[in-house]
Amino acid sequence: MLAHPERLQALIVQNGNAYQAGLGAKWAKIAAFWADPKAHPEVVDAFLSFDATKERHLAGTSHPEAYDPDSWDDEFAHLSRPGQREIQTALLYDYRTNVASYAAWQAWLRHHQPPTLVVWGANDPSFIAAGATAYRADLPDAEIHLLDAGHFALDEKNDEIAVLILAFMAKQFPADAPAKN
Repeated sequence: MLAHPERLQALIVQNGNAYQAGLGAKWAKIAAFWADPKAHPEVVDAFLSFDATKERHLAGTSHPEAYDPDSWDDEFAHLSRPGQREIQTALLYDYRTNVASYAAWQAWLRHHQPPTLVVWGANDPSFIAAGATAYRADLPDAEIHLLDAGHFALDEKNDEIAVLILAFMAKQFPADAPAKN
């Protein structure tokens, strides 16, 4: 979107963090890992553990029954494959570039003011609810919905989110509006 702003007509965000305020407590340990990866292998160990994998799906949910256990079982099986530790370590380390880009993303949002829908699992311990409401600083007209859900809000609130998306899209692109070329 930064490279081709003309291609973006509307923005829908689901627990997609772009603000320091949205980083939950666990990010302090990850930041220590970014500063010195070799000194903090425990961060990668924790990330790759079965418990952490399961928690990525269930932490903050008020509807654990909405989740298929295969979600975390399959993810853990994949993360346990040969070579995945190196891949996941590199990805976790690279995420620091996202955080470093937050200011540029925020400036872009302030400048372009795209119509924006933010739907967020309010109980997400990783990207906390403050990350959703922070969008309002740059996009005062953003439609923001905090839902009783964890990080993967679509797994437990898919019908509610679908209704929000359809209503948002209908406002942005009314059926009787002339087609854009």
